Amino acid sequence: MQMIRRKLTIKVLAVAAAVAMGAAACGGGDDGSSAGDGDASGSGGDGTDAGPPQYGGELVYALEAESSGGWCLPETQLAISGIQVARSIYDTLTIPDENGDYVPFLAESVEPNEDLTQWTVKVRDGVTFHDGSPLTAEVVKNNIDSWRGEYPGRTPLLLRFAYDNIADVTVVDDSTVTITTKVPWPSLPAALYYTGRVGIMAQAQLDDPDNCDKNLIGTGPFMLDEWVVNDFLTASRNPEYWATDADGNQLPYLDSVTFRPFPEGAARTNALLSGQASALHTSSAIQLETLLAEQDAGAVSLFTSGEYPEVAYGLLNASKPPFDNPLAREAAALAFNREQVNEIINLDMFEIANGPFGPGEIGYLDDTGWPAYDADRARELAEQYAAETGQPLEFTLTVPNTQEIIQTAQLLQEQGEAVGVTINVETVEQAAMISRAIAGDYEAVAFRNHPGGDPDSQYVWWYGGAPTNFGKFNDPEINALLDEGRSTTDEARRKEVYEEINREFAKEFYNLWLNWTEWTIATAPDVNGIAGPSNPDGSAPFAGLAGGHSLAGTWLAG
Repeated sequence: MQMIRRKLTIKVLAVAAAVAMGAAACGGGDDGSSAGDGDASGSGGDGTDAGPPQYGGELVYALEAESSGGWCLPETQLAISGIQVARSIYDTLTIPDENGDYVPFLAESVEPNEDLTQWTVKVRDGVTFHDGSPLTAEVVKNNIDSWRGEYPGRTPLLLRFAYDNIADVTVVDDSTVTITTKVPWPSLPAALYYTGRVGIMAQAQLDDPDNCDKNLIGTGPFMLDEWVVNDFLTASRNPEYWATDADGNQLPYLDSVTFRPFPEGAARTNALLSGQASALHTSSAIQLETLLAEQDAGAVSLFTSGEYPEVAYGLLNASKPPFDNPLAREAAALAFNREQVNEIINLDMFEIANGPFGPGEIGYLDDTGWPAYDADRARELAEQYAAETGQPLEFTLTVPNTQEIIQTAQLLQEQGEAVGVTINVETVEQAAMISRAIAGDYEAVAFRNHPGGDPDSQYVWWYGGAPTNFGKFNDPEINALLDEGRSTTDEARRKEVYEEINREFAKEFYNLWLNWTEWTIATAPDVNGIAGPSNPDGSAPFAGLAGGHSLAGTWLAG
């Protein structure tokens, strides 16, 4: 599948880590140039052999945004930057592999009964938290109960619904937990990962009434040293980390990692090129074009993946005017010339989306029924809306306060004006925008969500009445399909279910799809192992980057 299209071509790699390097191309360029693979086996970003991994050094990682709400994981709302930090401090019970299957991680095994209503989780032996306390079945139970709102002192806002299907969590012995579900849940192993958002916290953090958001205590490869909001977060090597590389060497290799927020993409790139940072992440085509030129000059190495992508889109609030009216939603969908947006903003690098499921994922369709740009029909619908409601079609589009997204909003504003639709652009900080979406305090908002993996993970975002259904729509057909997709073990039927959901989105225009988002990790040339180490079962790491990536296998060449 062609996931990146541009004049300067780039090969998209999914890289297996450690000794077994397996490069799986998900797209290609005419000139055969490639992104750096960051493989932990010693392959440098330029494809040269950097030798065996070395211990020591500090990685400074330039993030897209600050996570001002902190990391009390049952209660926080993390975007990609927050997940990136969380994956360095905490471990999850399961983790996806290169095929998108969920394999044991902090758990040693996760096994269901015959009807998939009870799951036995064996906790990995000998693991300790950063405060020296042991990982036990009791701590795991307490964490899971905190996600579902059944643990005293913790009040999850969003996770409560995500884990509503869990009926009971029981400690069997010091290393064994059973999870009983209300209906069969084949995707429970995926829910125990939840895009990296549900790392296991130590009991001391879980029970901290005042500083759970700041008192970060996990079992992960790095331990919190200091966090200064909107400046930096520094974490040092966990000397007791349980995981090893493929040769049995203890992870992580780095002495420390420092995360710094740079909301402006150009500032992030400049930080890397000036030596203020040694790594960054970005989903910006404009940044990527600059970084590709720097890669050609040998100044940086790139690891880019279009696999398991998020989708960038306009999220519409279907619970209040104007988008509680289908005429307004369809008019907005037809008013936006997405080809023009992709050409001007994305430099024709990314693929225009036609639904929430990216190419290669369960539920993806070449043709969902999403209509082509039609200015004349958009104008007719806007006039019909005005005639029926007595109000002109006007709405506020809320966007993060970054220059590239503001430029996108201004282009959409011009396109709307051309067909008689008035769009007012409002800018806010990213964390505030997420809070506004949760509260339903918006009309339309620029959003990025729904990374690939098991499609049941989308249940929480789309089920009617769920607090995580930020679009506030309640579609009986989507609800029924989500319920069926959650419980069925028939893979062919599951595929049909999510394809039907895809078509329903195209029919009802709950979201205005723009493009599938591809992430790039850019590093200084001496940074290796960005793809992460192999999983404990020997499988290669997940190829998607929308949920961050592990730094346990990252190392610096001397």
